[in-house]
Amino acid sequence: MELDIQCEEMSPSRWAELLTTMKSCKTIRLDDCNLSSSNCEDLSSIINTNPSLTELKLNNNELGDAGVEYLCKGLLTPSCSLQKLWLQNCNLTSASCETLRSVLSAQPSLTELHVGDNKLGTAGVKVLCQGMMNPSCKLQKLQLEYCELTADIVEALNAALQSKPTLKELSLSNNTLGDTAVKQLCRGLVEASCNLELLHLENCGITSDSCMEISAVLSNKSSLMDLSVGDNKIGDSGLALLCQGLMHPSCKIQKLWLWDCDLTSASCKDLSRLISTKETLTEISLIDNNLRDSGMEMLCQALKDPKSKLQELWVRECGLTTACCKAVSSALSSNKHLKVLHMGENKLGDAGVELLCEGLMHPNCNIQSLWLGNCDLTAGCCATLATVMATKQSLTELDLSYNPLDDEGIRKICEALKKPSCNVQQLILYDILWSSEVDDELRALEESKPEVKIIS
Repeated sequence: MELDIQCEEMSPSRWAELLTTMKSCKTIRLDDCNLSSSNCEDLSSIINTNPSLTELKLNNNELGDAGVEYLCKGLLTPSCSLQKLWLQNCNLTSASCETLRSVLSAQPSLTELHVGDNKLGTAGVKVLCQGMMNPSCKLQKLQLEYCELTADIVEALNAALQSKPTLKELSLSNNTLGDTAVKQLCRGLVEASCNLELLHLENCGITSDSCMEISAVLSNKSSLMDLSVGDNKIGDSGLALLCQGLMHPSCKIQKLWLWDCDLTSASCKDLSRLISTKETLTEISLIDNNLRDSGMEMLCQALKDPKSKLQELWVRECGLTTACCKAVSSALSSNKHLKVLHMGENKLGDAGVELLCEGLMHPNCNIQSLWLGNCDLTAGCCATLATVMATKQSLTELDLSYNPLDDEGIRKICEALKKPSCNVQQLILYDILWSSEVDDELRALEESKPEVKIIS
């Protein structure tokens, strides 16, 4: 049994009602429910008396250190079987880390701990690392984003990594680590016996200076499948170093996020080689990099390579125009694997989308999610888009937000949605002006096809 409630104010009567339900739940999720430490006293009792409970998610509640202390009393009981604990943005400080350390040391069932968006600080997380080093700790996933960590945390983290072969996922994004600390961390990861599968280091003050060490992790940890280094000033030179590790035969990367990394079209030669030869790579995000049309054309050439198995390509806000759309269309016609294409916030225009639609209509194309928000589109391209919607069976999600489609364009899109052959289940239309008559038509359409969700 699962209890999943979000954004609900809890009255005393409602809380009492839910407590009865919780006694038999395997999963309890209560994000954004205005919970406090007093609720945690009740939850501690639930943890103690419900041995089937394996997941507890309490993100975005004002639990405070006192609340965590209550929870940990339940977590430390022998009957507790909790595996996943989410306490993101719960107003915790370093004081909570001592109680959580006790749980990590004594509770082998706990495999996931998510404590991001809390002011734990370096001192607090050092205490958590002590708990991780206990032989009883079997932690597999540790999320420490936005925890006010500094470079001083790395020595303690490396010691914990060395003693914890079970650890699969480590997220340190949005902490001011810097190159020196990231280099030290990467050297520790190479030496550690852990089989890390996910490493997130977004917005950690990384430059090209530490990319050789990150590359070494990619070369040495064949387990690593998900690397995110977005929002760091890596630049083209740093990307070239990363690609040395990414292209290593031992590297089995699947998901690579490089958004806002100061990349230009100069990086696309290396990225193209990666896309066309690394068959494990299924998702790449290049959002907010100045790739330009010339860079996109190189990526499209790589997508046409039979070895490419890429399923998701994110190139939003990359300085693209109509000029690259013929190459994208050709790639769509050739690549059977691509399922998700995000091209929003580029100046594609109606002419560019008309070209894209030629590729979308090709039998080889299996696109499922297409994002074209803020692409300078008008009603002029909507008839062609409507044809794609009505005939392309694989297409289930379409984003046309922030485009001046007006009544004429929206009506054409609506006509396509009405057709039985249209499989679009989610249509996103943020910030588009239309008349009250068209609004009525959209509401009527949602009533007649409840499987379709129109988000505006």
